[in-house]
Amino acid sequence: MDNIKSEDYKISSKVRIKDLNTFEDFDSDKQTLSSALRETRKKLGKLQDTLYAHGKYAVLVCLQGMDTAGKDSLIREVFKDFNARGVVVHSFKVPTEIERKHDYIWRHYIALPARGKFGVFNRTHYENVLVTRVHPEYILGEYLPNVNSTDDIDKEFWDRRFEQINNFENTIAENGTLIFKFFLNLSKEEQKNRLIRRLNKPEKNWKFSPGDLDERELWDQYMQCYEDILNRSSKPHAPWFAIPADNKPAARLIVASILLQEISKYKDIKEPVLDPEISAKISEYKERLQNE
Repeated sequence: MDNIKSEDYKISSKVRIKDLNTFEDFDSDKQTLSSALRETRKKLGKLQDTLYAHGKYAVLVCLQGMDTAGKDSLIREVFKDFNARGVVVHSFKVPTEIERKHDYIWRHYIALPARGKFGVFNRTHYENVLVTRVHPEYILGEYLPNVNSTDDIDKEFWDRRFEQINNFENTIAENGTLIFKFFLNLSKEEQKNRLIRRLNKPEKNWKFSPGDLDERELWDQYMQCYEDILNRSSKPHAPWFAIPADNKPAARLIVASILLQEISKYKDIKEPVLDPEISAKISEYKERLQNE
């Protein structure tokens, strides 16, 4: 859709989450939105083929949002037309024992996409300034020196962590990774509706955990942390985009459109030129094959 402009969703100045939109439909029904997504993702898939052939950029897509925000289905629908070799998805869960033996960015660093590929992080390194701020006791499991109790986790601790994350993103951006960070902005009321639907559908019951309700009670704390994340880590080389997430078809279309618009700005991303010596003999090669 021509009325989707990436700048309308980019966080480029200080924001308050309560002022951000959670619903969009572009005055269109689900079928129209889905049709627009199919067209957009086909173009995005072709662009990915060119990116792969060019081989000098990687694309990192970061997805953050509250439970039921639609991250899994968005990944499935937006990247459906990609060549399987061109996209790798990582869903980050609770850190393993070996991951806790390294710094908190380590497991994300080793999962970064290679040049020519898309990498999708379903939950990201920002969990380390989100869940751990709501539950600072989790930090104690990171075996950090000079952190022996939650009393040692102060404002300066979080300031340093934000600086580390910003430095991490700056480093990979300077080395050819295009970074796109999407906050799926779900309303509390819509989350309630989705949790109820999850409970009502036997095939979806497995996704539900009583812990979902416990975390929901901390909604305001999470929103405060998300607001801080958006305001402290949206940079020109690694911008955040706030995506209205109450309407899944529209959210998927917005994300796909932003990726297509922004990556298309890199005019140096083009398929390599065939070696002149090979190009001059194409007719000869065709003839050899036809005469087999």
